[in-house]
Amino acid sequence: MGDELDPRQALAPTGFIDSDHHDVRDFTESVVRGVQDPRERVGLLFAEVRDRLRYDPYSVTAAPPTYRASAILDGGPTWCVPKAVLLTASLRAAGIPAVLGFSDVRNHLNSEALLELMGTDLFVFHGWSAAYVDGRWRKGSPAFNSELCRRFGVPPLEFDGSQDALLHAADGAGRRHMEYVRERGMFVDLPFDELMATLLDTYG
Repeated sequence: MGDELDPRQALAPTGFIDSDHHDVRDFTESVVRGVQDPRERVGLLFAEVRDRLRYDPYSVTAAPPTYRASAILDGGPTWCVPKAVLLTASLRAAGIPAVLGFSDVRNHLNSEALLELMGTDLFVFHGWSAAYVDGRWRKGSPAFNSELCRRFGVPPLEFDGSQDALLHAADGAGRRHMEYVRERGMFVDLPFDELMATLLDTYG
C-alpha cells in the first residue's frame, strides 16, 4: 500500500497540510505533551481529531482555504477529507511521517435524504490518513466521531499505527455498512483539483 513512498517526504509542511502553522503546532503539543512513544502519540491525536469535529457529509465546500489544516482546526462539523487533513498535519507536527489517502467507499446504510441528494450510495474520495510507524504505513480513518458510532451501535475506531483502522464493514446489528471498492492512492498533499473535479463529475 505505497511502501515505496519515502517517509522523509511525509514530514514537511505543504500548502494544505500546514503542519508548521502555530495553531496546528499548539494543538498538537496540547494533545501529546509529555508523550514520547510514537504509537501513543498517534493514538492520542487520532482520538482527538476523530471527536473534535463532528462528521457531517453535507458540509462539503469548494473553497480551497477551508481545506488547510489550520482553518479546519477552528471549524465546525465537517466531512472525512478535512478531518484527514487535520490528522495528517498534526501527526507531522508531532514528528510522525503522515500522508493523505483516498478510497471510494459504498455506504450500504446511507440515509434516504443523502441518497436522494447524491444519487448514489458511492462516496468517492473518502479521505483517511496513513502514518509511518515501526517501518510501515498504516491507514486510519478519523471520519466517524464517537457519537455517530454509538448511533450505529459500533465502537469508535482506535488507531495507533500498529494496524489499519478503517470504517466499519457492518453496524452493531450485523447489517452491511461500509464497503471499500477502490483505492485512489496516497498523497503528500491534498490533490484539491482532482478531488473537486471528481466530486463534480460524480455528483453534479
